[in-house]
Amino acid sequence: MKNKVRIVDTTLRDGSHAVKHEFTLEDITKISSACDRAGVYGIEVSHGDGLAGSSVQYGWAKFSDEERLGAAAKVVKKSRITVLLLPGIGTREDLGMAIGFGAKIARIATHVTEADISEQHIKMAKDMGLEVMTFLMLAHMEGPQKLLEQAKLMEGYGADVVYVVDSAGAMLPDDVRSRVGVLRENLRIGVGFHGHNNLGLAIGNTLAAVQEGATVVDGTLGGLGAGAGNAPTEVLAAVLDKAGYETGVDLYSIMDAAADIVFPRMLRPQVIDKPSLILGYAGVYSSFLLHTFKAADQFKVDPRDVLIELGKRKVVGGQEDMIIDVAYELSKKSPIQGNQQ
Repeated sequence: MKNKVRIVDTTLRDGSHAVKHEFTLEDITKISSACDRAGVYGIEVSHGDGLAGSSVQYGWAKFSDEERLGAAAKVVKKSRITVLLLPGIGTREDLGMAIGFGAKIARIATHVTEADISEQHIKMAKDMGLEVMTFLMLAHMEGPQKLLEQAKLMEGYGADVVYVVDSAGAMLPDDVRSRVGVLRENLRIGVGFHGHNNLGLAIGNTLAAVQEGATVVDGTLGGLGAGAGNAPTEVLAAVLDKAGYETGVDLYSIMDAAADIVFPRMLRPQVIDKPSLILGYAGVYSSFLLHTFKAADQFKVDPRDVLIELGKRKVVGGQEDMIIDVAYELSKKSPIQGNQQ
């Protein structure tokens, strides 16, 4: 019997970063419907930075959380509508609203060393009847034992799954194996993996995670996502099938969804360009990329220099204001060198 792996498609959340949070309601309806027909386990529908993330800090979304979830709820029949919540941004009221639109899974995300701030939110989501998957973001910044320490906190708070999240696309397969492996050996709950493709390793890293025992993994159609994007859901479904895992995803249907719906919607090709590669090399949060492009253009500096400096400062999600500071400081030192793209 094949081992089962659940796939959560996060095109309508992580992919939101890559379209400047401007998915239309028609986009949401088409993508949700296609993923539902294809048989993915979960369909994540949120602002790129989670419920209530639409703001001047993280970028204004074209539509409200209620409008986005409402559009998805009309067409999702089999899959589970999923939402992301970051403590300090999303609230109990936001979760309650999401449940009203049919959400079944809450993903509570913190920085890799800050699991303790998730206790209230995990317990709240469990009390509301949701399946809870927790995220330890920027997991490359800490070693396996620190990750385990933080994961055990989330397990104790009631999480059903703890994710190793390669937010910067900075991990190598051995990094993934060591982190997922130690969680699987020491936790009673499931382990998940969410990868970005800045070093070209999103699929390879996800396969490594599954081989170490991860049972829930993420992808986006066409790889649409922050930085160089995510593991493409359609490629992930194919690779896992060839590797002998059961995902429940219809390969032809998910391929068609990527090619016919998402590829034409991309603002730019989801490739590993110079700034995206530097994200992975420097270990900087993938959602910083478009903000860095904007700041680099404003101050006429090389975005790669900005990202390298942000990496040295070990910035984390929520410190997007540092991008402007760094770009400004660099502009006072030297003119831009080379092509920004």
